[in-house]
Amino acid sequence: MSTPEPSWDLYGAFLAVIQHRSLSGASRALGVTQPTVRRQIESLESQLGVALFTRSPNGLLPTELAKATVPHAEAIAASARAFVRATSAPADREAGTVRLTASEMIGAEVLPAMLTRLSIARPEIQVELVLDDRNQDLLRRESDVAVRMIAPTQKGLVQRRAGAIELGFFASESYVARRGVPTSLSALSSHRLIGPDRSRAMLDGLAAVGLALSPRDFALRTDSTIAQLAAVRAGLGVGVAQLPLALAPVPLVRVLPRVRFTLEAWVVTHEDLKNVARVRVVTDHLANELAAYAKTPTDARGTSRAPATRRA
Repeated sequence: MSTPEPSWDLYGAFLAVIQHRSLSGASRALGVTQPTVRRQIESLESQLGVALFTRSPNGLLPTELAKATVPHAEAIAASARAFVRATSAPADREAGTVRLTASEMIGAEVLPAMLTRLSIARPEIQVELVLDDRNQDLLRRESDVAVRMIAPTQKGLVQRRAGAIELGFFASESYVARRGVPTSLSALSSHRLIGPDRSRAMLDGLAAVGLALSPRDFALRTDSTIAQLAAVRAGLGVGVAQLPLALAPVPLVRVLPRVRFTLEAWVVTHEDLKNVARVRVVTDHLANELAAYAKTPTDARGTSRAPATRRA
C-alpha cells in the first residue's frame, strides 16, 4: 500500500523550523502551539521515512537531507500562496490580491506613493509588498509582479522597461558646510564616503566611471541601501543616491554633477499572468509611474542647494 502524500501544512511547519531553528520560534511564526509543530514535524518525518532534524543545545539543526529539500519545500509554499492569490478574485476582475516584490530602496522610498495612487484608483486590489534585494523567482510564483533594476533573462517572463533612473553623488547641506564639496573624483578620497560592505554592485558601478574603491575606503559601510541614504541625509558623508530621492523629502547637495550613473527599472510578471486583470492593472500602473519617476525635470538635474561657489 502506498504511503499517503504529506499535507501542505506539514511542509509549512518544516520551513518554519528551518527558519527559526526551534519549535518555539516556529510555533510563534505559525500561530500554533509548540506541541502542534512537534507533531507536524514527527508526522512529516514518519511519512517520508527520514530524519529531518537533530537536537542540539542551540535548537533543532537540519540534517543534510533536510537542507537539500528546502528549495522544494519553498516551491510548495510559494505554490500554496499563489493558489490563494489566484482564488482571491476572478481573473477578469480588477480585484483581489497581487504579490509585488522590489528592492528595499524602491519598496520603501519609491513605491508607497505609487501604491497609494493605485489604491485610490483601484480600491478592490490588495497588494502584498515584499522588500528583498534578492530577485524572487517569478517562475516559481514567489511573487506575481516584480520591479527589478536589471533586465530579466529568464524565459517565460513578460517584461517592460520603465526607464533609466539617474544616480549621482550627494551630500547633505550640513556636511557640505563642514567639509566643502569635492571638485574631482580623486578629491573624494579626502572626504567621508558612504558605501557598501560586502555587495559588489555599487563598487563595480563606481569602477566603471573611474573610481576604484574597496570597502575600507568608506567611513560607513552597509549593504542596506536604505541605511546608506539615511546616512547621507543625516550628514555623515558623501554617497550615491537616486536623483529623485535626493530632491525630497530632505534636499541634498549634488557633488560632481558631471559624474552620473543610470539604474534601469523593469516591471516583470509571469507570462501566464499577463491577462489576469488585477496583475495587468498593477503592471501597467507601475510601468507608467516608474517612467514618470525616472524623468526628473531637467532643471532638477543640475540643482544644488549649496551656494554657487561650492558647486563642483
